[in-house]
Amino acid sequence: MSSLVRHRRWAVPTLAGALILASFATARLGAPTAADVLMVAAAVVAGAGIVRNAVRALLARVIGIDLLVSVAAIGAVVIGEHWEAAAVTSLFAVGHALEDATLTRTRSALAELVAVAPQVAVVLRDGEQVEVPAGAVGLGETVLVKAGASVPVDGEVLAGSGALDESSITGESVAVEKVAGDRVFAGTVSRGGLLQVRATGVGAETTLARIIRRVEEAQDAKAPTQAFMDRFSRWYTPAILVLAVVAGAVTGQVELALTLLVIGCPGALVISIPVAVVAGIGRGARDGVLIKGGEHLETAARVDVVALDKTGTLTRGRPRLTDVVVLADRADRAEVLTWAARAEAASEHPLARPVLEAAAAEGIDPGALPDDVVTVPGRGVVAHLGGRRVVVGTLALLDAPDDGAAAHVERLAAAGRTPMVVAVDGRVLGVLAVADEVRADAAHAVRRLHAAGVRTVMLTGDAERVAAAVAAQVGVDDVRAGLLPEDKLDAVRELQRAGHVVAMVGDGVNDAPALATADVGVAMGAAGTAVAIETADVALMADHLERLPHGLRLAARTVRVMRQNIAIALVTVGVLLAGVLLGGVTMAIGMLVHEASVLVVIANAMRLSRGDVPRVPQTPALTHPRDRDLRAEIVS
Repeated sequence: MSSLVRHRRWAVPTLAGALILASFATARLGAPTAADVLMVAAAVVAGAGIVRNAVRALLARVIGIDLLVSVAAIGAVVIGEHWEAAAVTSLFAVGHALEDATLTRTRSALAELVAVAPQVAVVLRDGEQVEVPAGAVGLGETVLVKAGASVPVDGEVLAGSGALDESSITGESVAVEKVAGDRVFAGTVSRGGLLQVRATGVGAETTLARIIRRVEEAQDAKAPTQAFMDRFSRWYTPAILVLAVVAGAVTGQVELALTLLVIGCPGALVISIPVAVVAGIGRGARDGVLIKGGEHLETAARVDVVALDKTGTLTRGRPRLTDVVVLADRADRAEVLTWAARAEAASEHPLARPVLEAAAAEGIDPGALPDDVVTVPGRGVVAHLGGRRVVVGTLALLDAPDDGAAAHVERLAAAGRTPMVVAVDGRVLGVLAVADEVRADAAHAVRRLHAAGVRTVMLTGDAERVAAAVAAQVGVDDVRAGLLPEDKLDAVRELQRAGHVVAMVGDGVNDAPALATADVGVAMGAAGTAVAIETADVALMADHLERLPHGLRLAARTVRVMRQNIAIALVTVGVLLAGVLLGGVTMAIGMLVHEASVLVVIANAMRLSRGDVPRVPQTPALTHPRDRDLRAEIVS
């Protein structure tokens, strides 16, 4: 299919070129009339589509480039300048084919995404492996993903293990290890192992399908600069027509007027913006940075302040136990952790999970569930176990203050950790501390933002001391802690009133108002998050903050290319017009230079496709066993 499209694209320029060569050969053989007929035929073949487009534009009350070329070519035929007519229309046809080919190439990211979309799926139905079209898989069905196969659906791993190449979704080149409970995305490729996946998203509802839709819409959306150029062309094209008529009337040279029409074609100007926008957005898509459209791309290039949520953005959003301080005589680490785990086993306390995970990692079994558990919001939990009263939480939950525990609580809090006192029947056994791990790439990402002249601000609902400790670790410029969602919104508005262009980065529902108000809302780790992909101005598909400075840098590069292209196009037109008026530039020469400027603009935009993608250091996925037990179970 693509080969057929390419052939059609070049059919007209090829046929016109053959007719021109035949005309020259016929003239050398002494048949001038036949040579003229062939040259006119070349002009008709190359110019028919141009005239057709000009008529359609006029019917829509638009005076465009095609009209200028059509008038010039028809006029050249009328005054007997057959070669000029054929040269102008053929060069224009070649330029159009090149533009079409280049835009197709710049959309390669979209083509790559479409190409990785799986066509078939192996579904387990009644114990049998059934191959069906990927779109025919039902929600909740179990899909089998073998080594080397593409994952046909979004889903959750039910059994097995394997390494998946998720570069089509997140831009990451390193395969990711998947085990039971992990999420997988359609279009990713198994590099080893065997997985049973329960389908949670199929067909048009997969993450890959959403990304394809987003890239299509973004590449077609006009940037503000492009909209301005459209308005500019509305008066520029009629102005060239008037100039040509006036020049022809004053000098009496029809050929001069026709040449001015051809030279004044702003072809390079028209393509200068869209080719850069398409290339920039396409490159971002390949790198795992989805940009909603040209408007947001231009805004991202002007960002000078980045507001960052803490939990899930600067940190991993998964607290872990960092400290176990033993305070009671004849108590040990295992005893403190055991009582804490037993109290937390049936609680809804937000810090219960890291305590239970740490206990499990150390081989501690919490045993029977508590008789009752009371969660005290903002303080901790109180549990009763076999007549014993167990407290896990703040000092305020204790029956009597404990100065020894208070000193450790103060020290741990100052270090940016959340302390929890563990007491049994009023006797303090020890203090636990939980902290959210800072992302490995957070400090480097912040340094890169600073190097680009971008100021960073942390907006978080966490406590002041915890926020300050994280801020010191990653190097953000300003910290605003203890904020509610509306406070984050007010902070963003305050920065905007101070004249800043603000990008807000977050991953939670509580960030939504600030994300919507910021000049650029950036969703963190958006893979598989339908709302983020559809609504965010910029979506970082991988869960890596390093992609943020990369995306802003890409936006700035794209805007620079747009400005360079505009300058190239305007200078070329200006020089050619001066050359025509001063003499020495013919219609064919002018068209040749004009098409050369189009090629320069295209080549300049294609530079956006080059450059390295930042890679976050990762542990390479392990080579997986072939899951013999699982395979045997499936085969049987």
